[in-house]
Amino acid sequence: MTEAIRCSIIRGGTSKGVYLKESDLPRDSDARDRAILEIFGSPDKRQINGLGGADPLTSKVCVVGPPPADRSDCHLTYTFGQVEIDEPYVDYHSLCGNLTAGVGAFAIWENMVRATDPVTEVRIYNTNLESLIIAEVPVTTDGRPMEKGDYTVPGVPGTGAQITLNMADTAGGATDRLLPTGNPIDRLTIPGFGEIEASLVDIGNAHVFIRAQDVGLTGTETAAEIDANTDLTALLERIRGAGAVAMGMLDDAAQSKAQSPATPLIAMIGPPQDYQNVLADAVVPAETVDFVSRLMFMQQMHKTYAGTSTVCTGVASKLPGTIVHEAARPEVQAREDVHIGHPAGVIVTEARVALIGNEYQVERATLGRTARRIMDGQVYLP
Repeated sequence: MTEAIRCSIIRGGTSKGVYLKESDLPRDSDARDRAILEIFGSPDKRQINGLGGADPLTSKVCVVGPPPADRSDCHLTYTFGQVEIDEPYVDYHSLCGNLTAGVGAFAIWENMVRATDPVTEVRIYNTNLESLIIAEVPVTTDGRPMEKGDYTVPGVPGTGAQITLNMADTAGGATDRLLPTGNPIDRLTIPGFGEIEASLVDIGNAHVFIRAQDVGLTGTETAAEIDANTDLTALLERIRGAGAVAMGMLDDAAQSKAQSPATPLIAMIGPPQDYQNVLADAVVPAETVDFVSRLMFMQQMHKTYAGTSTVCTGVASKLPGTIVHEAARPEVQAREDVHIGHPAGVIVTEARVALIGNEYQVERATLGRTARRIMDGQVYLP
C-alpha cells in the first residue's frame, strides 16, 4: 500500500515550502530524511517525482511539532530543512525567515495555537538555532489566519496581510556571538585571490558581508549576470568558506559546499544607487534605499532577499565598523527602520541594538512578510 503523509504547501514571503507535522513523520532521523527526500522528489534536477520546484527557494521543508518540555514560554517547535535538489541530503544548519512567517499561520490552521483576534502571537522555538521567534499573525474574527491585506513584499505578486517576525533572540544562534570573532571587520585570506575584508555577523543565520567593489561589482547586478560569471561564483564560494572557518562553523573552507551549502550566506554590499528592478521592469531610485545588497544562497544569487538576511543585514548596519554600517546612509543610525535595496525592490526591517559592556545586544530585529496557504492534503510516497 502506498504511504501517504499529510502536508500543506504554503508560500511564506518570497519562498514556498512543504509544511509537515512532526507526528506524521518517522521518529528515526534517517527514515525521516528519506521520507522528506521522497516528498520533494530529490535527488533529481527537476524534482519531477515530488513536490519540489527545482529551485532552492521552493525546495524547503518546515516540520512543526509540540513545544519542548522545558520551554513553557513556547507554543510549538519548528525545524527548517533546506532540501538539496540533486543530492540526497537535507540541510538543517540554517533557518528560513520567509517560511517562518508561514509557521505561525500553519499552527493556527492546525489548531496548535488558540487564535486571538485581531493579532495572535505565536511563540516559536526554532530547533535549528535553538532560539525563540515571535510571530504576530493577523487573524479574522472567526479565528483564521488573515491572508488579504495591503502589505507588499517585493518579489511576491499582489498584496497580503502583514505577519511580523521578531528574531532578536536568534543572535549568535549558529556561533554563540553576534560578532563571532569579536571584530566588526576581519581579513580573510582567499586562495587564488589574496586578502579581502569581511564583516562576520550572526543573527537569523550567520553571514559574510563584503564590499561589492572588492570583487569588481557595484552591488546592483542581476542574478543572471552573477550566475553566468562562474569565476566570480567560485570566488564567492571560497570567500564564504573562509568566513565559515573564521566563525568556527567549518574546519576546512574547501568543504563549504559539501558540508554546509546554505550557511553562512554571503552578501555583497554597495552604497545607495539607482538600479533596475528586473522583476517589475522599473528603476529603484537611490534615494529610496539606505544601501544595496546582492546575496548568494546555495551557490546562486538570490532573486530577491532572504528573510534571515534581511534581519542580519539590518542589524549589521547598526554595528559601528562593519562593512554594512560603512555603506549605509548616516541618517539610518538615527532611526530603527533600515531600507535594503535588493534585486526585486526594497525590503524594510526594524533593527535596534545596544552596547552592553563590550558586547552588542539585539533588542529588536523584525521582518515583515505575508503568507498564503496554497493547498492542504496528502502527499504519496513512491
